[in-house]
Amino acid sequence: MSDPHDVLLFSYGTLQLEQVQLESFGRPLDGEADAMPGYRQTLLEITDPEVLARSGQRFHPIVSRSDDPAQEVAGKVFRISRAELAAADRYEVADYQRVAVTLKSGREAWVYIQA
Repeated sequence: MSDPHDVLLFSYGTLQLEQVQLESFGRPLDGEADAMPGYRQTLLEITDPEVLARSGQRFHPIVSRSDDPAQEVAGKVFRISRAELAAADRYEVADYQRVAVTLKSGREAWVYIQA
């Protein structure tokens, strides 16, 4: 029987917050430290009232590709279900797009980067 939590999701921001996880997925997630090589992090002002209520934060981190391949963004990788991935899609605002990346550990995971 396959594991229902067969999707890897990397988070460098608010998806690491337990409150966001509880409201988005109905459970806290257990993650492992990892990083995204070749990306840089900045901040984005959030105006979506639902996202603001869940995160409690007006400015959220956002990442984009870096010109410096040595630059990286630290975060956590979580094992989630496809339904939870759909919930994460609903949580993220239009400024983010979901893409697959290869993490520093060599694992491939979904992550939300600047659209």
